[in-house]
Amino acid sequence: IMISWSLIAGAMMLVQGERGFYALRFLLGVAEAGFFPGVIYYLTYWVPARDRARLVGRFIVAVPVSTALGGPLSSAILELDGVYGLAGWQWLFLVETVPSLALGILTWLYLPDSPRDARWLNPREREALTGKLEAERSGVTAEHGGNALGALLEPRVLALSLCYFGVELGMYGVIFWVPQIFTHVGVASRHVGYAVAVPYALAAAAMIVWSRRSDRRMERVRHIGIASVVGCLGLVASAWWADSPAWAVVAISVGAAGTFSILPIFWTLPARVLSGAAAAGAIALINAIGNIGGFAGPFLMGWLKQLTGNFTGGLLAAAAGVLATGAGAWLIERGTDKPSVRAA
Repeated sequence: IMISWSLIAGAMMLVQGERGFYALRFLLGVAEAGFFPGVIYYLTYWVPARDRARLVGRFIVAVPVSTALGGPLSSAILELDGVYGLAGWQWLFLVETVPSLALGILTWLYLPDSPRDARWLNPREREALTGKLEAERSGVTAEHGGNALGALLEPRVLALSLCYFGVELGMYGVIFWVPQIFTHVGVASRHVGYAVAVPYALAAAAMIVWSRRSDRRMERVRHIGIASVVGCLGLVASAWWADSPAWAVVAISVGAAGTFSILPIFWTLPARVLSGAAAAGAIALINAIGNIGGFAGPFLMGWLKQLTGNFTGGLLAAAAGVLATGAGAWLIERGTDKPSVRAA
């Protein structure tokens, strides 16, 4: 996935027309689609359930960190405009291709499929970790089944898909519009890039702290619920303080911290409901439906902005999506046996 994605991203620098752009952008999405669910599934082969939120959090923290760093870094790369006859946007695609391609090759060559193949573990460590993970998977399979097709129709999987739709709608509904939101509330244009980094820096820290706490307490749904309430209140407050640049940045930061903190804890739940091929299918389905929310959120925000002339309606819609995720997780917990979800 990483190699194919990087090659297509590199090819974007050769685009000369609208059709070529859409064709490559479509292929970029096809190449990328399996990466996130693939990594989440891969981690279930390495990390016991009690440590999973913390480790998933370390992986997902790349999202807010890269968002915070991406703006200034992209601006610096665009300054290469004209070097060796390439436009700034062409340099952007070329530079992003190199690390992805290199990491894809290294992953293919050196990353083992499971602890059983890890040369850096001694035999006793391999057996202990493999035994623990297999015991967890066999327990889940015995209780919930492991049929891949059946997993796609499992009510809890469909419910989790809707939960993820809500958080993605809220998260991406705001991510793509944060610079415009800050400009709209009065943040000076020369400071917008720095202001945008604040919510994502706070979100990265909150995600790590909250996921560690969830692992330490071995509790999932309540942590998701609290994070969703914090995220919702932050986004609602950002709509309320639309005329105050400083308070808007604070409110968006709180909203981002709560929303992002949901993600690593949420992704511990599917592996506790299903295992094996069923878990792979479930994770892919949840991610696919969630990505629809990632498309709908920015579209809804833009449509409401065009309709009303401000971001208030869009921010309230994003807040509702985040709150719905917490409510959905709570309803799933009430509708299932406590050990299968709470001990995720």
